[in-house]
Amino acid sequence: MPRTEVIRLPRSPAELDEVVRRCRKMVTRRALASAGAVLVPLPGVDLAADIALLTQLIPAVNREFGLTPDQIDALSPRMKVLVYKAVVAFGGALVGRLITRDLILQALAVVGMRVTTKTAARFVPVAGQAVSAGLSYGAMRLVGESHIRDCRRVVEEVLAEQGVEMPPARPSAAQRLRSAAATAAGRLRRTPRA
Repeated sequence: MPRTEVIRLPRSPAELDEVVRRCRKMVTRRALASAGAVLVPLPGVDLAADIALLTQLIPAVNREFGLTPDQIDALSPRMKVLVYKAVVAFGGALVGRLITRDLILQALAVVGMRVTTKTAARFVPVAGQAVSAGLSYGAMRLVGESHIRDCRRVVEEVLAEQGVEMPPARPSAAQRLRSAAATAAGRLRRTPRA
């Protein structure tokens, strides 16, 4: 179903955050569908489903960010240069490109160990399918979130080149956890023991 709406590059940090939120919802829905495909007891159906889901997901994410090849071609020459410069500097292999089956297989190769483990786990009754569904969900989320992160960095670079003030980068969950652990350890060292 073609969309008649032309989606452009986000023009502010608030618009960018909204696009990221929408894309994360899409990734979650596709990851759940991928996990559900594992329950079909035919060999290879889950991998075919993952390829089909990613073939739809990656262009949809690109479209939300305004980074499909057609959307980039519709930009002014100056903006095209900014976008392609950012894609080369920060973008992953899937940003701003026509998505093919080969590109999707390359993306799945990044999470290849999970896909291999998922396939092997399916042969263990019940528990194996649960593990396989979890791995499938995780692999799809990993590829989707990575692509969202790449698209976001490209748009942030374009906005920065245009002089749009970007808020400071929010620390990742791992960075916040390390910081909290360091703070707690520091407090323990300062607290005298009775």
